[in-house]
Amino acid sequence: MSVILVLIGASLIVATGFLVAFVWSVRNGQYEDRYTPSVRMLFEEGNDKSKKDLFTKNPGQ
Repeated sequence: MSVILVLIGASLIVATGFLVAFVWSVRNGQYEDRYTPSVRMLFEEGNDKSKKDLFTKNPGQ
């Protein structure tokens, strides 16, 4: 029974550490991305060609 309490305590300490690291990274701007949204329309998507091929090819051949 005491092992379970030790494991719960250790998991709470680790979870608190991850929460502190996450809050720190958000406050320091780690998730700020000002470049990608402005150039997103310039990126090519590879899925468009495969979708077009599905409708243009004859499935019986």
